[in-house]
Amino acid sequence: MDDFHTSQPIFVQIRQRLIGMILRRQVGEGDALPSVRQIAGELSVNPLTVTKAFEALVDIGVVEKRRGLGMFVTNGAREKLLAHERDKFLAEDWPRIAAQIKTLELDLQSLLSSAQKPQEAQK
Repeated sequence: MDDFHTSQPIFVQIRQRLIGMILRRQVGEGDALPSVRQIAGELSVNPLTVTKAFEALVDIGVVEKRRGLGMFVTNGAREKLLAHERDKFLAEDWPRIAAQIKTLELDLQSLLSSAQKPQEAQK
């Protein structure tokens, strides 16, 4: 599970994994997240790196620290994360993707049909 890539800091990648857990409903509102030590041990990283990932989620209000108990998903966290991640995608990722689409002269129909192929293969 410690398959980190060098394009982003490790704490950002851990934060994204935690965000994914919340968005996929692997943990729900009010649920405890795995402990800093547990994640650090599983991923073979420094606990301070994991703490930094948690702090980023606390900063946007989707995780809260309960003294002596750990980190918990806040009420409304999934909706807040969806809005946050969508805004981030549109501001950071989409301009680059849109430019690549234009460079490759792809049209909407070919994009949509290629997006359907993986879904059809799963059926």
